[in-house]
Amino acid sequence: MFDDRTDAGERLAADLEARGLEADVVLGIPRGALPVARPVADALAADLDVVVARKMGAPQNPEVALGAVASDGSVWYNDDLIDRVNPSEAYLEEIRTDEAENAREKADRYRETGGLPDLRGKRVLLVDDGVATGATATACLRQVRETGADWVGLAVPVGSPRSIDALEREADDVIALETPADFRAVGQYYRDFGQVTDEEALEYLDRG
Repeated sequence: MFDDRTDAGERLAADLEARGLEADVVLGIPRGALPVARPVADALAADLDVVVARKMGAPQNPEVALGAVASDGSVWYNDDLIDRVNPSEAYLEEIRTDEAENAREKADRYRETGGLPDLRGKRVLLVDDGVATGATATACLRQVRETGADWVGLAVPVGSPRSIDALEREADDVIALETPADFRAVGQYYRDFGQVTDEEALEYLDRG
């Protein structure tokens, strides 16, 4: 159990330091990842930036992720879930288009130039406050891969064991402090899991 996202970030940073992990850039997934990513970036003496993706929710149940789309249009589909839910092709295309635009708008709020920084040849570590379905993390990892980064890792305080296993196929290394067998939701492992506003998230970026 973590007190809050800052506590989780400090504990994650200590673990990564103990492992001797090195990174040139830490990318947080806004908004909730920024309080976690800031201590990690500070500990690793790395630049802190953001990578953005949006979940594509199922019809009548937007919390269920049919996939996710990144701000550059990179998309990941949860094929098993899509087979079960069986949404129409028109629905998938509509939500992909809408969420890609939402992701681009969010990226523009956090970075004046839009898009990702130049990551060619760099060691890049993605950080989030936790992994449930892994949809957003997968879309973000694939977006970073396309930049020509030399190494791409993912670090989180807590995650679903099944999702963490799947993400190991997307990243060069995946570190999760906790992978509880009874995982249900990220928030259950935080005493304080309140919303992070855009203004608060931007402050973490400005502290570097």
